[in-house]
Amino acid sequence: MSEQKNPERPEPNGQNGQDEAVPAQREDTGEAIATRRGMFGADNGGDTSGYGGLVRTVRLPGATPRPYGGPRDEGGTSRSSGVESGGGYGEFDEIADELEGALDEQGLVPENVIEKTVVDRGELTFHIERSYLPAVARILRDDPALRFELCTGVSGVHFPGDRGRELHAVYHLRSITHNRLIRVEVSAPDADPHVPSLVDVYPTNDWHERETYDFFGIVFDGHPALTRIMMPDDWQGFPQRKDYPLGGIPVEYKGAQIPAPDQRRSYS
Repeated sequence: MSEQKNPERPEPNGQNGQDEAVPAQREDTGEAIATRRGMFGADNGGDTSGYGGLVRTVRLPGATPRPYGGPRDEGGTSRSSGVESGGGYGEFDEIADELEGALDEQGLVPENVIEKTVVDRGELTFHIERSYLPAVARILRDDPALRFELCTGVSGVHFPGDRGRELHAVYHLRSITHNRLIRVEVSAPDADPHVPSLVDVYPTNDWHERETYDFFGIVFDGHPALTRIMMPDDWQGFPQRKDYPLGGIPVEYKGAQIPAPDQRRSYS
């Protein structure tokens, strides 16, 4: 006996057969930086997941054209869900206008300071040329129309395929005054992994910058005491870079031994 569908009861996976809780897929746009094979991109026989046949393109989102919209744009459209819609001038445009205006007042050319502005999955990110990072941070903190008083930390990211800017530092800024959240991102090449420290602007970044240095090797110039925070002082390499070897030690059991991750067989 076949199950009868109730037309008044919605399908559990939504109209398109996709779970509504799943984020919308990023369009086939932006900048392709790599082609990843397998579940984790392992290329030295370390992929033991059984998904070695998967192939996907790794893309970074490109610059977003105006208007940026925001959580509340002029059309009343809410973008907090991360689904981009055709809204008009909104909260993100206000933030961008204030930042660009403040840069002009300080004699800086916004096009030289801001490499690109990205709105992706309902979030606003300013990509800043790294030498201007402290000046931009002070503007975002001190300008009355911006007032991003809180930096909740810096995250390191490593994109080996992003030639000339393999290392990224991402800062998460919150305005308690205006109840807004943005991100600021800078990049540096592997050959010159230097980024200005923001400890003078946001003192809470002290340990965050040390952790990012420890795991990714990004050198924060001007930091008061840039030393390792998790790994031993004499540790070689930076464990969270994507080209760092898996390594490890065998796990001993009674009558059995599990090889280290880089010595296990591959299913690719």
